[in-house]
Amino acid sequence: MHCPTGISEGHPGIVTPVILIVAGVSGSGKTTVGALVAGRLRWRFADADTFHPQANLDKMNSGIPLTDEDREPWLRAITTWMDERLAADESGVITCSALKRIYRDRLLKERPTATLIFLNVAREVLAERLRTRPGHFFPEKLLDSQLSTLELPTDEDRVHVITSENGSETTAAQVIATIWLEGEPIPDAMQVRIN
Repeated sequence: MHCPTGISEGHPGIVTPVILIVAGVSGSGKTTVGALVAGRLRWRFADADTFHPQANLDKMNSGIPLTDEDREPWLRAITTWMDERLAADESGVITCSALKRIYRDRLLKERPTATLIFLNVAREVLAERLRTRPGHFFPEKLLDSQLSTLELPTDEDRVHVITSENGSETTAAQVIATIWLEGEPIPDAMQVRIN
């Protein structure tokens, strides 16, 4: 399985931008973990929840699951953000539920330095987390709809599954250790082009 290093193959003097997607169902901790990883590496961070059009937020807040059609403009906005980072030679971390393989394939397609970490969390842990965040647009009653939609990744290129139930800091460290097997990259290193 490919792991990004930031070093261009055949061009060891060139440092290339990397995109890390932190995925999982609502309540999996992807926003907290993604922000921790981005902060540790000093990379740009984006929470994909902020890319939803208002109609999607209203629908979820009313307890109505999103359809593939509803998710289309949201996925388009996420891929635009990733492509803007890559075009600017910037590394970044972005969250996305990415419940179906077709979504994950779309996020990774034609982005060879993008990698996805899927946070796998037990249903009872997810339910408890959702109960403790009142006022969030995603109500607990939608959890089962997400779990029924979920296609847990198995044998997908550039997709890693991590069981995340031991706290955000521990999970963030596990993400970095999973992606960079030879040790954590130097912060900012992948945002600088070396000539």
